Amino acid sequence: MATESTREYIWQARKRNALGLPWTFTKYAFNEDRLFVTKGLLKTVEDEVRLYRIMDLSLTRTLSQKIFGMGTISISSADKTLGNFDLINIKNPIAVKEQLSQLVEENRDKKRVTGREFMGEELEADD
Repeated sequence: MATESTREYIWQARKRNALGLPWTFTKYAFNEDRLFVTKGLLKTVEDEVRLYRIMDLSLTRTLSQKIFGMGTISISSADKTLGNFDLINIKNPIAVKEQLSQLVEENRDKKRVTGREFMGEELEADD
């Protein structure tokens, strides 16, 4: 069983404050098949989403984020616990978004997942 300290990540970063300093207790990371969001200091909560369940990525950069080289990646996923969420104030957001997008596509191809998988969930709920 892998622990956070032994897990191999392709990318990891800490959410940054408005001045670009990593003085928060939220960490983001992804490996070849999952994206992790860890929050908290005394009580730590880790959520994960399988990359093939990510449906859409978008990047937003305010003027202050541009000045400090940061951005926010908004993620739309079919995950029941995380749903839609943001990776807030991360460094090099364009490169991170492109790398994540490529991994999402690779995982979707590997798992043979298409857009119909997500429509099927809605149809099942209607039955």
